[in-house]
Amino acid sequence: MQIAIVLFDRFTALDAVGPYEILSRVPDAETVFVAEQRGPVRNDNRGSLGLVADRTFAEVTAPDIVVVPGGPGQSAQMENETLLDWLRTADATSTWTTSVCTGSLLLAAAGLLKGRRATSHWLALDHLARFGAEPTGERVVFDGKYVMAAGVSSGIDMGLTLLGKVAGDEHAQAVQLLTEYDPQPPYDCGSSAKAPAAMVEEFRAKSRFILQ
Repeated sequence: MQIAIVLFDRFTALDAVGPYEILSRVPDAETVFVAEQRGPVRNDNRGSLGLVADRTFAEVTAPDIVVVPGGPGQSAQMENETLLDWLRTADATSTWTTSVCTGSLLLAAAGLLKGRRATSHWLALDHLARFGAEPTGERVVFDGKYVMAAGVSSGIDMGLTLLGKVAGDEHAQAVQLLTEYDPQPPYDCGSSAKAPAAMVEEFRAKSRFILQ
């Protein structure tokens, strides 16, 4: 089994690394980071962290699992036909096509989510409808072979859920135990439904996803 995690300039690190930490533990699987070109790809935090793309899109043509992260750099990729064409090609033979955060907008831009239930970061959620998808506020959404996680940290939940499907519940539970994934956040402010309304509106007003 081959798992391909997409990289592009200004991706959000946890969108890629969260699923990587979980799905790389699929037995006998090969996990590769792919991009237009080989080499380091910088994240969205002033480029302070880079992951290395060890394969190009042209070198990875039929992965079993596709993982598309999001991040501020996603906006610049929405018309990148090299990336979108690769997503369409990889999706044609993939067993699972997945995304985290605004990565779902790239799947949508590639035409893969029409008529499907989908999720994304709460600031971007409503934009899925522009591409014919059905936005939901769920943290992890399955629609056939398409698996989408909401914002950033939910990629870990998506990875564990998918790992259970691929390798069995007991294996997924073992990975959860060994990674000690037992969230106990100090604040109950992790969704737009729970956060103070003024804070939510402040971030909406500053968002690049303001609906026109």
